Amino acid sequence: MAIEIEKKYRLKDKKQRDQVASTLKEFGAVFVNEVFEENFLHKGGDLREKSAVLRVRKIADTSILTYKEKIREDELHIKHRIEYETKVSDVEATEKIIQSLGFSLNVIYEKRRKTWHFGEVEVVLDELPFGHYMEIEGTAEDIEKAEKKLGFRDLESESRGYPRLTIMYGKRVGEVYEARFER
Repeated sequence: MAIEIEKKYRLKDKKQRDQVASTLKEFGAVFVNEVFEENFLHKGGDLREKSAVLRVRKIADTSILTYKEKIREDELHIKHRIEYETKVSDVEATEKIIQSLGFSLNVIYEKRRKTWHFGEVEVVLDELPFGHYMEIEGTAEDIEKAEKKLGFRDLESESRGYPRLTIMYGKRVGEVYEARFER
């Protein structure tokens, strides 16, 4: 079973995001990539009772089907979740399979993500239509070490996931909550 362990932070604005990126560079973090994502989340079945998410993520020509289920969140707001992911070749067929199984599209959000490797953790800076965020993923101990070394302990932690934030700050289009960038 794959376990995802991460901590999310709300950044005040683009300026603070740029300061965090500068700090990462100063400390020798290795820039990996920058991508644009479209995320499609579904509801139905036992997802709500299990605090679980069923997501299809599109990044350029790649699509990934993901199931995440919350295990716990500790006092430091570090989340522990079961996570299963697989690439899918046909996103439209995958969506039809998901709908045929009784799940319905609930949330769509877009995200611009920059990824770095810093020691034993992965650090991402995310821009969504409603704000800027950072996530650190690794073991709980490695997340705490990275926070301390980089001086990030005073950043505001964010316990809500992007689906819930999209419902709060996005707009409702029919039965779906959306957060998309202006075109």
